[in-house]
Amino acid sequence: MTSSEAYLRLASARAAHRPCPPVRELLPADDVDAAYAVQTTWLSERIATGSVVVGRKIGLTNPTVQRQLGVDQPDFGFLLDDMVCPEGVPVDVTRLMQPKIEAEVAFVLAHDLTGAEIGPEEVAAATGHVVAALEIVDSRVADWDIRIVDTVADNASSGLFVLGSEPVPLTDLTSCAMTMTRGDEVVSKGTGADCLGDPLLAVAWLARTARDRGRPLRAGEVVLSGALGPMVPVAPGDHFRAHISGLGDVAALFTGGAS
Repeated sequence: MTSSEAYLRLASARAAHRPCPPVRELLPADDVDAAYAVQTTWLSERIATGSVVVGRKIGLTNPTVQRQLGVDQPDFGFLLDDMVCPEGVPVDVTRLMQPKIEAEVAFVLAHDLTGAEIGPEEVAAATGHVVAALEIVDSRVADWDIRIVDTVADNASSGLFVLGSEPVPLTDLTSCAMTMTRGDEVVSKGTGADCLGDPLLAVAWLARTARDRGRPLRAGEVVLSGALGPMVPVAPGDHFRAHISGLGDVAALFTGGAS
């Protein structure tokens, strides 16, 4: 069982645009460090070919999403420049394999988070502003048959993301209410408290974890703090809009696929 075999399986899935079997059978059971080693190999390759890290994403912060995927702890991945989808520009679903969408609070950092003590107060002091966001998650593992090592190795099941156009100062996020619609149908609801109790706590967890793993959060980075409600499958023609109280709206329209 090796990290290199897991990396090659995921790389082949990306190249063929075809989901692969889970990689957990290729890694030591529940060995998150081995899974992060696979993620790091992928990241190094992307950086070597010109991609730029623009932020991080926290996954598996919402209990409903954890139950959906059969995992019991958060994870993180990297956001790259080619994952950014400007609001108002249709998103081609053929860029992805098995897309799902979730609404989140995005933090944009004004200062590095590298200190020995990193809690909610330090995150708040380092935050420039927050904004409503949609994360379009994806999995290179067939049928989303994942456990924690599968999603970690697969860059936390990252795909694309959309940021809203209304940056606002950081305020109390625990009581912010999120409603996401697909057309006129409400498909996901939640609150800030559904994200590890408070999105600030989620970002503090990430900042400590990223620091300890040698890639601390830096000024200018975007942090997707985790889902506020259940994720929803995406299909061509779908138009999603999320409203987060105090932060405003963010929307995404999807095209592509069979006509």
